[in-house]
Amino acid sequence: MHINCKGQLINFKTPKIMGVLNITPDSFYDGGRYKDSKSVLLQAEKMISEGVDFIDLGAYSSRPGAKNIDENTEKSRLLPILEELVKEFPQTPYSIDTFRSSVAEEALNLGAALINDISAGKLDDQMMATVAKYKVPYVMMHMLGTPQNMQELNSYENIINTINYYFSSQIKKARALGIADIILDPGFGFAKNSHQNFEILHSLNLFKNFEVPLLVGLSRKSMIYRNLGITPSEALNGTSVLNTIAILKGASILRVHDVKEAKEVIELCSLTFSNKK
Repeated sequence: MHINCKGQLINFKTPKIMGVLNITPDSFYDGGRYKDSKSVLLQAEKMISEGVDFIDLGAYSSRPGAKNIDENTEKSRLLPILEELVKEFPQTPYSIDTFRSSVAEEALNLGAALINDISAGKLDDQMMATVAKYKVPYVMMHMLGTPQNMQELNSYENIINTINYYFSSQIKKARALGIADIILDPGFGFAKNSHQNFEILHSLNLFKNFEVPLLVGLSRKSMIYRNLGITPSEALNGTSVLNTIAILKGASILRVHDVKEAKEVIELCSLTFSNKK
């Protein structure tokens, strides 16, 4: 199993790490930390030195109830930073966390390597066509509604069947347009409550039937810190525990704020299975 990032074939015999770099003032954990090019470049350099495989840039906060911003605001936050990152660290594949096709297109023209869409094309009917045009990998996440109302839309008869049907439908549309490289993200915390998040993690291996890489974004989320009675800043240990479970259940990519710790999780899991007799 592999994807093509700007001519570079990336295989998933060993899970990969996607580092989160939010250029937003209101993200749930790192909002406001990286508000100028110097702080962003330093964080990118740190993640690269720790072994990150992709850096995921987000300029639109998609946490539950986050404020909606217009396209021009998203672009003004994202594009100058992306341009500097591509110039400074050109070998790193940059993922763009956006559901807007115009943002995706301008970012791809600046050198981005893949698109990470929380709506799997449902919030912009031109997104899949844009991804197909540039022949880049496409991360399709499961979400209902928008970040502003998604937490009101978490009633499911069978959440695993619902997500499988959703992915099947969106993959069919993507393939019809010629998108070759698809990555699936079940969307922990997006139109799901805590119990549902753990049910998805428990059943993560069932999504392997699509035979595409699975991306898991558990890093410092409320399913960790609220259940443990702590804050997001205290949720690193819990993140590592759940990331370990995710790998055992078949995750191909860990999307994280803390690259070094995720790298250690992957290395120890790999050693465990490589030493099996």
